[in-house]
Formats: sequence, C-alpha cells, structure tokens
Amino acid sequence: MKKLTIKILIKEAKAFCEKQSKIKYAELFGVTDGKAVGTFIEHKFKTLLNENYKVEIGSSAKGIDLPSDDIQTDIKVTSIKQPQSSCPFKDAKQKIFGLGYNLLVFVYDKTDDPESQTATLNFVSCSFIHKERTADYTTTFRLREMVEDGAIKEDIAAYLQDKNIPADEITLNEIAERVLENPPNLGYLTISNALQWRLQYQRVVSLTENIEGIDRIVIFND
Repeated sequence: MKKLTIKILIKEAKAFCEKQSKIKYAELFGVTDGKAVGTFIEHKFKTLLNENYKVEIGSSAKGIDLPSDDIQTDIKVTSIKQPQSSCPFKDAKQKIFGLGYNLLVFVYDKTDDPESQTATLNFVSCSFIHKERTADYTTTFRLREMVEDGAIKEDIAAYLQDKNIPADEITLNEIAERVLENPPNLGYLTISNALQWRLQYQRVVSLTENIEGIDRIVIFND
C-alpha cells in the first residue's frame, strides 16, 4: 500500500470534492447542524484515505486528524454560509506564528431536494493551507508593518496587549522579542480569541491570486 504524502492528499481532496458534489444523501436531508454534516464528510474522507494509503489517522487525544510528522494536517469541513470552525487553543503564539500544523479546508454549499428527500453537498471551495500561513491575517499584517517601521519591543508588547492577545506580560514580552528577531509570515486566517480558537476562512475562500503556502484545490466562483 502506498504511503500518503501531502501531494497525494491534495490530489485525493480534489477528486473527493468532484465525486461528493454529485452524490445525493438521504441521511443529510433536513440536517441543519453544521457540525453533524462536517463530521459525516470528514469521516468519509478519512475512511477513503485509510482504505487506500498507509496513513496515521489521529484521535481526538492527538488533536489533529493526520498527525504523522510528514503530513501534520487537520481536516476542516464548513458551510459557505459561514466558513469557520473551532480548534484547540494551545497558546497565544498560535495567533501570530501559526497553529503549528497544516489545514485542509472543505467548504460546501448544501441544498435539500424535498422531492427526492435528499441533500446535495456542492463543494465550492477546497484549500490546503500550509502551517506557515495559519496565523491571523490582521495581527501578522500589523506586526510586520511595525517591524518595518522600526518598532521596539515595548511597542510590540503594547500592541499585543491592546489586541487582548491571551497571555501574561512576560509571555507578551517574549513574543515581542521573537517578532523582532523573526517577523511572522503573513497569515490568512481570521482567528478570534476564545477558550477554543475560532478560525474563519473567508479570506482564503475569496483569494483570487496565488499565494505561496496556500494550495487552492477547488476555486470558489462567486
């Protein structure tokens, strides 16, 4: 059995979107709970990978769906109505330097057909976001700007405090030092502070240009 690679994962995600968009599901008819739809699709995709490739499938204890060192990818499935999901909060640095793993994001548009009592999930967008791009867009944009404008550690720590980055003063100073030494990559998620991070993907879905570190597998046409 062939070993799963990121390249194969992306290829399989594309084929999966094309195939799934044509299927009518009786079990999803009338289901409005996005989490239930997401779990259903995620399970189908992980089963497909497991049956065809040598792959490590994660458990909730491990935190991400495909945890092996060479894949390190979490699968997210969300509706185009509000493309977002939550993920575990590890520490405040994730908002600035990225989550620490890649994301494979499936975005569907669900339609119910009352006549056949089935639902269709049209996958309108699918993206592979490399971990270097999984930080918060606004925060990283501003921090990069500040470093360019000659900001000092205190300026950066004050900015982070103003933005309610969930960390104590010592940690904020450590983050500020790290930002000055190694400015973060521009992230493409919107990450809201909460006990769990709330990730929003609209910026990735709406991308019209090619960005290094983001593979647009299915491109959204508005």
